[in-house]
Amino acid sequence: MKATKQLINFLQQELGVSDGAISFALRRCEQTPNFIAMTLWQYGLVTLDQLAQIFDWLEAI
Repeated sequence: MKATKQLINFLQQELGVSDGAISFALRRCEQTPNFIAMTLWQYGLVTLDQLAQIFDWLEAI
C-alpha cells in the first residue's frame, strides 16, 4: 500500500500524470495494483518513455 502511494506521488509530481488518469488505472487494477504502470501505458495515458521511467523508478525503490 505504501509503495502504491509512493508510485502515485511519482506519477503526479515527476511525470505530470493527471489525477483522472491515475484514478482510471486504479479502478482497472483494483485486484492487481502492480499493473498500474502497464494500464496507464495500455490506454495511452503515459508514453513508452514515461513507462520506462516508471520501471526505472520502481527498480530503485
